[in-house]
Amino acid sequence: MTEQETRAILSICLMAAFADGTKDEREREQVRRVAATLTGDSAADLTAISRDVLLKRSALEETAAALGSPELRQLAYEMAVGVCDADEARSAAESEFLDRLRGALDLSPSAIEPFHAEAKALAAEPVAVPAAAPSPQSAELDRMILNSAILNGALELLPQTLATMAIIPLQMKMVYRIGKTYGFELDRGHIKDFLATVGVGLSSQYLERFGRRLAGGLFGTIGGSLGRRLGSAAAGSAFSFATTYALGQVAKNYYAGGRTLDAQRLKEAFASLLGEAKTLEARYLPEIRERARTINPASLLDLVRRPV
Repeated sequence: MTEQETRAILSICLMAAFADGTKDEREREQVRRVAATLTGDSAADLTAISRDVLLKRSALEETAAALGSPELRQLAYEMAVGVCDADEARSAAESEFLDRLRGALDLSPSAIEPFHAEAKALAAEPVAVPAAAPSPQSAELDRMILNSAILNGALELLPQTLATMAIIPLQMKMVYRIGKTYGFELDRGHIKDFLATVGVGLSSQYLERFGRRLAGGLFGTIGGSLGRRLGSAAAGSAFSFATTYALGQVAKNYYAGGRTLDAQRLKEAFASLLGEAKTLEARYLPEIRERARTINPASLLDLVRRPV
């Protein structure tokens, strides 16, 4: 993938992130920060790209034309769908943007419909889990959090775009179950706000995962199809494991304490737990790899619906 192609995908992702015009400043800032990992550009260059997108100086059709191969056009479209659907069912403005993007990328409706259908189902999946909440006893709850982190780390080892899209619904369900353990019945809006407060925005988190793939060279042409390098895949897996583990632990502390931590203390707690989680990932890497071998990519929606 050339620098021009990578920058084109970055621009398309940013266009998707801002297509509905409703994201709050926390999410916008996280998107800007994460976008840097797509190219490794300097802050000044990133600012210029973001400004061009926000001020509509970058024409969608012209940007899409920089992607010559069918694989890269499909990848750009799937990433844009993921960004639009990450936080909730897509808005009318996001649907209009994706229609324009599909036309600009010259993708047929029949080629993208199966992906659309499953992406929509993942985005609309309820956060409530049809299972009893874990006991507030630390060992049981900690094991649920660890299992969630292992599963999300395993999903990053799969090549399918939809596997990455399954991570956010699983994280939201984990937070829901933790809240329920301590007597809080959470809805999607509360969980989204909680994630944004600790610094894990939904669209920006999705961008970061694919940013790591692009920056690490995970997407390369192998035998005419998109392939992955094991080393880069492992880096993405470690990120997803650590993020999920830290999110679960900070949620446990927050709800166990009656939701008394303020925004700054939540961010500090998450940052501290993220560092701890990064040291744990190597210990559980064999379990992550074994879990990846058991996942059926054709049944991702069923996987999300089952309690961990």
